[in-house]
Amino acid sequence: MNSETKPKPTLLIVDDEKPTRDGLRAALEDHYDVWVAEDAKAAAALLEQEDFAVLLTDFRLPQEDGMKLIARAKSLPKPPICILMTAYGSEELAVEAMKRGADDYIAKGRLQIDELELRIARALRQHQLEVENVSLRQQLQSKFGFDNIVGESPAMREIFDTVRQVAPARTSVLLLGESGTGKELIAKALHQLSPRAQGPMVTVHCAALPATLLESELFGHEKGAFTGAHEKRIGRFEQAQGGTLFLDEIGEIDATVQVKLLRFLGERTFERVGSNKTLTADVRLIAATNKDLEEQVKAGKFREDLYFRLAVVPIVLPPLRQRAGDIPLLAKAFLKEFALENGKSVNDFTPEALEALMNYAWPGNVRELRTAIEHAVVLTRGEKIGLRDLPPALRAAAPGGGPARLLGQPDLTVAQAEKHLILRALKECAGNRTEAARKLGMSRRTLHRKLHLYQLEGV
Repeated sequence: MNSETKPKPTLLIVDDEKPTRDGLRAALEDHYDVWVAEDAKAAAALLEQEDFAVLLTDFRLPQEDGMKLIARAKSLPKPPICILMTAYGSEELAVEAMKRGADDYIAKGRLQIDELELRIARALRQHQLEVENVSLRQQLQSKFGFDNIVGESPAMREIFDTVRQVAPARTSVLLLGESGTGKELIAKALHQLSPRAQGPMVTVHCAALPATLLESELFGHEKGAFTGAHEKRIGRFEQAQGGTLFLDEIGEIDATVQVKLLRFLGERTFERVGSNKTLTADVRLIAATNKDLEEQVKAGKFREDLYFRLAVVPIVLPPLRQRAGDIPLLAKAFLKEFALENGKSVNDFTPEALEALMNYAWPGNVRELRTAIEHAVVLTRGEKIGLRDLPPALRAAAPGGGPARLLGQPDLTVAQAEKHLILRALKECAGNRTEAARKLGMSRRTLHRKLHLYQLEGV
């Protein structure tokens, strides 16, 4: 794409004086897509609807001053470059503006359009470098931190934010949710995004071992500690030294192991089975379960004090049926993976197949979706996954009329089908975008972005 066809950066000018707004718009609209607002309230509404590259605001505004507006703009997921203008220039005000998040400061009395354009262009270049650096970090996190975790739903975004915040700490984390929701992937992300990433991550599936062997597996044993203990064994706590120990299905451990875990969490010490020697380990503990541990505590099957030690930070992973908006993203990711693995050129879904995926209840969650897409890729003979390629349970979930039938187009892309689903949700919610976003399993801001992408803003 050459420079002439690139979209202009969006610029929001906020000033309560109409001549100033109109004059700045006329001077800058050759190089920018210029929007204007007369006060902070109108500007805030525009900032919620559009991702602006630059916010150019006067300091003196009715009701709310420009610095408060800048603080609001900088709290957005994609904050704009913020430049404060004022006729009341002072060094103190400039310093305060920078503290509030302003990227630059211009005194109106000395404002030259050439200088303003130069400073906006310079700020945009600096911002682009920062965006590229963030993008590189996010790519590294995607590869080494969040692995194959895909999701744009509000619930998943909140989980990603929590993981980023909690990962650097030593705090124990308890992952809760149904089987197949991705608890082990979140555990890996917590490890990879932590200072312990260079250390080992050791995983123990607690339900896979009898209670008599689990204690030895975790803490190790001395030679002769019990029948069959022919040599000393180093346990998983020692193997995880300096790293992370992930205990999956923690709800299955018996009372003896619970007591030992409680001691470790309180004192960071333990003994091997058959030994009185106290050992220490620098290990971060992450646990996961698909059981209701609070109910197990009430039933006397799980120690309350251990539960509270484990659940310093609980993270609840939603079932796939509660994040339906992520299904097309996940399906597309799995499709790409298995097409490459099987050497097939399949690259899309028919609308009927996508509709079936969206309507199925997914009792097995993301794990079941992954298996279903692998099944479909192996069986399909075309370049698109069709309804007949899906497992029988999903074919049964297909409604009588999918998006292709409703639109009268038998060969829609996934993007076109998604556009139809958005239109249908808006219609069913009588145009209420908040309700439509909730129905689609996405945030209102994501819905606004997709409406812009599909040119549906006027709907």
